Amino acid sequence: MDPTPAPLIPQEGWHCLHLFYRIEYGQWQLLNAAEQRAAKIALSTLVQETRALENTQLLTLSQVTPKADLGFMLITPDLQAANRIEKQLTLSLGADVLVPVYSYLSLTEESEYTTTEEQWAQTLEIEQQLKRNTAEFDAAMQTFRERMKHYRHERTYPTLPDWPIVCFYNMTKRRGETHNWYSLPYEDRRKLMSGHARVGRQYAGKIKQLITGSTGLDDAEWGVTLFAHDTFQIKAIVYEMRFDEVSAAYADFGEFYLGIQLPLDELFRRLQL
Repeated sequence: MDPTPAPLIPQEGWHCLHLFYRIEYGQWQLLNAAEQRAAKIALSTLVQETRALENTQLLTLSQVTPKADLGFMLITPDLQAANRIEKQLTLSLGADVLVPVYSYLSLTEESEYTTTEEQWAQTLEIEQQLKRNTAEFDAAMQTFRERMKHYRHERTYPTLPDWPIVCFYNMTKRRGETHNWYSLPYEDRRKLMSGHARVGRQYAGKIKQLITGSTGLDDAEWGVTLFAHDTFQIKAIVYEMRFDEVSAAYADFGEFYLGIQLPLDELFRRLQL
């Protein structure tokens, strides 16, 4: 009988796990030089083996503030694999060397408020004055279909960029007496989110954003991962979006974790391991 547990693959999307650790340097210094070298080799081997798994991506991050020393961002289809890799990462440098300080589980997902073909057709008619059943209108609709196909695939089955700066935070929509996102009609929510998206499009080429859903999986409702080359752009997009009604009236945010993508050899040097 095969003791290997059956894979746990979601109907749609991939599992996304953010892991942040503090290094207990007292425990690390209890290891002799050979043991430390073996521990670093073990972590390097684990990272390589994880990245070799099908549809699996693993980022290694040096955290910028003392909230954590290092972090990992893992995307993989199988929850069994995600669970196993998390346990291995936590123990990779030896017992009690990596102390978890924060973690977050979510699923990649397509937006509930993606523009439909009919909505885009109306936009072409109103904003671009194109008439239906014309060559120009049909060409514009075909371009839209191709763009949305790529967009939906990248939201659900993303390729993580190698951009150096990675910012993660969680967020939840409010359910207060005055502002309750879930009491709004769908069309009102869609219009509010379309305004939010317009702000985001202004940062094309400066920010890459991945929104992952966590309702029922973790404490908040979404995880937000921002990739950038410049911390100014991270600050700018978060600041600007907070004036948008979706954020100003309906959003609550968790803590922010800012890291730098580094290869393991540089990460070890940075962490003085």
